[in-house]
Amino acid sequence: MTIPIGCDHAGYELKEVVKTHLEKKGFVMKDYGTNGPDSVDYPDFGHQVAQHVINENGLGIVLCGSGNGINMTVNKYAEVRSALCWTSEIAELARQHNNANIIAIPARFVSEGLAIQMIDTFLSIDFEGGRHQRRVDKIACS
Repeated sequence: MTIPIGCDHAGYELKEVVKTHLEKKGFVMKDYGTNGPDSVDYPDFGHQVAQHVINENGLGIVLCGSGNGINMTVNKYAEVRSALCWTSEIAELARQHNNANIIAIPARFVSEGLAIQMIDTFLSIDFEGGRHQRRVDKIACS
């Protein structure tokens, strides 16, 4: 599975750690940037990840300082259900109950270890469906 990942300057260092970790686990990473610590605008990278997730019907990862801005950006797409996560339990429930397809990480507020744990959880959990599907079907606006 190819995992798209994108971030702004605040998430750059953590993105690099996450990429290395996931590549060691056998994932192919598609890095949409940013590629350095210079100040950039998170929407430029969030849009690319969202479009990749939609086109490939897969899962993605986005990071910014608080996680909020890039999460808001990717959630503008009706086909995207991005979850801002700060614990592994939230990442697990986002997949199980909400069929989240992007995890948003607040890079300035979580440790590298916690970010990796959340992402590993997110990528390994399946959507439960059932009663949750009915709820997910009601999320998108027409």
